[in-house]
Amino acid sequence: MRLLDRLTIIKEGVGIALDAIRSNKVRASLTIMGVAVGVFVVTAMAAAVHGIRASFQSDVDAFGATSFQVRRRGIELGGCDGTDENCPERRNPALTLGEAAAIRRLPDVQAVTVIWGDSKPFRYHDRYLRDVGYDALSSEWLETDAGDISPGRNFSALEEQAAARVVIINDSLQSQLFADSDPIGKEIQISSEPFTVIGVYHATAGFLKTMDGRGPDKPRAIIPFLTARRHLGLWERGVVMMVKPRAEAPQAQVMDDVTATLRGMRGLRPGQPNNFALVTSERMMETFDKIFGAIFMVGLALSAVGLLVGGVGVVAIMMISVTERTREIGVRKALGATKGTILWQFLVEAATLTSIGAVIGLVGGAGVAALMKQFSPIPAAVPTPAILAALGGSAVTGILFGMMPAARAARLDPVEALRYE
Repeated sequence: MRLLDRLTIIKEGVGIALDAIRSNKVRASLTIMGVAVGVFVVTAMAAAVHGIRASFQSDVDAFGATSFQVRRRGIELGGCDGTDENCPERRNPALTLGEAAAIRRLPDVQAVTVIWGDSKPFRYHDRYLRDVGYDALSSEWLETDAGDISPGRNFSALEEQAAARVVIINDSLQSQLFADSDPIGKEIQISSEPFTVIGVYHATAGFLKTMDGRGPDKPRAIIPFLTARRHLGLWERGVVMMVKPRAEAPQAQVMDDVTATLRGMRGLRPGQPNNFALVTSERMMETFDKIFGAIFMVGLALSAVGLLVGGVGVVAIMMISVTERTREIGVRKALGATKGTILWQFLVEAATLTSIGAVIGLVGGAGVAALMKQFSPIPAAVPTPAILAALGGSAVTGILFGMMPAARAARLDPVEALRYE
C-alpha cells in the first residue's frame, strides 16, 4: 500500500472515529475518560517526580558537586531491624570534633562543616513559638550551603570556640518574632537560654530543605555547634560532617584521605570494616531514585487500570461499529478494498479514540504540574519522554484492544455483508 493511500485511510479513519464519538456519546465518553484518567495519573506523577528530582538535585548541588558527607551510619531505604549483632552499624562511635579538625587539616580539603539539627521553643517578649527547628553548625557552614546573610553577619570561629550565645534567624522566624522591626542585636530566649541575634539568613527553596523543615517558609535558626552542645544539649551520635574538597582535588582522592585519617584515628586494623560512612551526592540521588521510582511504579499500576477500562470500551464501541457498518464494509470490499485496508481503517479508528483520551489526560496533567510549580517549591514540569510515552501507550492500547473487532471486520464475506440488514 502506497504512503498516500495510507494517509488517505488514516484521514478517513479519524473522520469516522469522530463521527462514532458524536453518534455514541456515552460509550465514546467512557472509553475516552478511561484512557484520560490513566494518562493523567502518569503525567501528573511524572511531572511531580521530575520536579522533585530537579529540586533535590539543586539542593545536593548547593553543597558542591564534589562535596560528600561523613556519617556515623550509611543511608539505607529499609534501615536495619533486629539486634545489634545483626546491625553492627548501630555500635559505630559518634563523629567527634577532633576528627573534624583532623579532616580539616588535610591539604585537599577546603572546608568541613559539623552539622546537628534539633528543635526548641523560641520567645521574644510576648511572642512565643513552641517548636522551632535549629541547626547547630561549625563556623565554615557557608562554604557548604547556598544562601546569604543580610542584614547582619555569620558567627566567627572564636565565637564558636567560646560557645557564644549568638543566633542567626531566617526570614520566617524574623517575621514571626519581630514583625517589621530590626532583629539585629535583640535578645531572644531559646529554651530559656538568652541568645543575641546577629544576622538574618535567606535560604534557597529546594524540595530537600523544604521536606526537612529547612525551607524559607518554616521558621528556623542557626547557632554555633559548641554553643548548642554546651547550652542546649546535643545528641552527639547524630552529628554529620559535610566535607568540601578543594576545586582542583579529585573527590575520590579526598575520600580516600578522609577514610585513611578516620581509620587511623579509630585504630582500625586492615581487615576491619569502616565504623563510619562516606555518602556522596550520587549516593543520595540513587536513594532518591529508588524511593520515587517505587512511587512511580504504583502510579503506573493505577494508570494501567484506567487504560484497561479504556481498552474494554474500545472493544465494545468498535464491535458495535462493525455491526452497524456491515453493509458499508461489504460495499468497500466489493469495490476492491483488501482485508489489510479494512483492518488498517478500524485500527486507526481505535487509536484515534484512545489518543483523544491521551490528549485530555496530558492537558490535565500539565495543568496540575503548572499549579504545583506555582504554589509549591517543586519545579514540576511534564518531561518530553512522558508525553511521548502517554501518546504512544494510548495508541498502542487502542490498537491492541481494537485488533479483535478490526479483524472481525476484515474477515467479513462481502456477499454476506451486502445482504446484511
